[in-house]
Amino acid sequence: MILVDIASLVGIILCFAMMLYGIIDGAGIENLVKEYWNMPSAIITFGGAFAATLASHSMADFINGLKSFGLIFKTPAINTADMIRKIIDLSNVARKEGLLSLEEAAADMDDAFLKKGILLMVDGTDPELVRAIMETELVSIEGRHKTCIGFWDTLGAMGPAWGMIGTLIGLVNMLNNMEDASAIGPAMAVALLTTLYGSMIANWLCIPIAAKMKVNNDLEIIVKDVMVEGLLSIQAGENPRVIEEKLKSFLSPAVRESVGTGGGEE
Repeated sequence: MILVDIASLVGIILCFAMMLYGIIDGAGIENLVKEYWNMPSAIITFGGAFAATLASHSMADFINGLKSFGLIFKTPAINTADMIRKIIDLSNVARKEGLLSLEEAAADMDDAFLKKGILLMVDGTDPELVRAIMETELVSIEGRHKTCIGFWDTLGAMGPAWGMIGTLIGLVNMLNNMEDASAIGPAMAVALLTTLYGSMIANWLCIPIAAKMKVNNDLEIIVKDVMVEGLLSIQAGENPRVIEEKLKSFLSPAVRESVGTGGGEE
């Protein structure tokens, strides 16, 4: 079951609602489309921003970046405290029945990263090699995350830039047609719309999306670091209570008590 990240959903909706309130309060709902929608401005800003972002990435990375938009609305199935409890349980099993007994536990694991580490350990792989393999995969995972984050960072930078380009185009057109003084105000308003659209792209969508992805990436990396340290500690034959205390150092003091004292089993 996929849980919706309420904070991201509510935040995006509230940003749009407050912006819409400001527009309606000033222009009135009857003039909403007339005064705040201009097709050429939208084409220059949105089209230019996405085209420049495409030029900055491969086609595959561009498509994956677009698809990643939905990820911020899903609550990551990441709980460091739960993972520490799971590692402690595995350490108790290994202490009682030996490392080979963990192969059966690995069959029921949903997390591919943790399962891979357990199987490497059960196969008798050298601890340094286990660490090297898992850390290499960790770097690869973080690299894929940073590619998606980079997509939104780039789009967030291109939006205001192309908004400014659109404004400059509008100003040039306005200055070339100044015979009618009454048309200067509306022409200036249209020119500024591209700046508005560019700011919307960056501050309403791209910057919050990139920030949320960075938070989720950091959480996942911490959990996987816990897995690496926990499994290597089990392989080294450390006492479950020592493993528990070692892994609790990844948690904030307020969360450490929720882990419990499962490491005390013998």
